[in-house]
Amino acid sequence: MCLAVPGRILSIEEADPAFRNGRVDFAGIVKQVNLSYVPDAAIGDYVVVHVGFALSIVDEEEAQQVFRYLRDMGELEELTAEAT
Repeated sequence: MCLAVPGRILSIEEADPAFRNGRVDFAGIVKQVNLSYVPDAAIGDYVVVHVGFALSIVDEEEAQQVFRYLRDMGELEELTAEAT
C-alpha cells in the first residue's frame, strides 16, 4: 500500500526554492524529501510526505495520531523494511 506519512523536518537545504530539500524523520527513519510544495515549512515542522514529496504541513498532534494508527496496523514495520 502507498501512504502519505507524516515526518518531522530535521534540516533544510535551501539552494533553490524549486529544488528545496530536507532531511525528514519518520519515527526514527530519516529520509531526504523534496520540500518545494511546502515553501513555508521550517525545521521542526511536521509534513505529510508521499513518494518523496512533502505535500502539506500538519500539527504535531495530528502527526502523532497517524503514527499511532500506523503502529497499530503494523505499517511502521513496512516503512522500516523500505529503509534497509
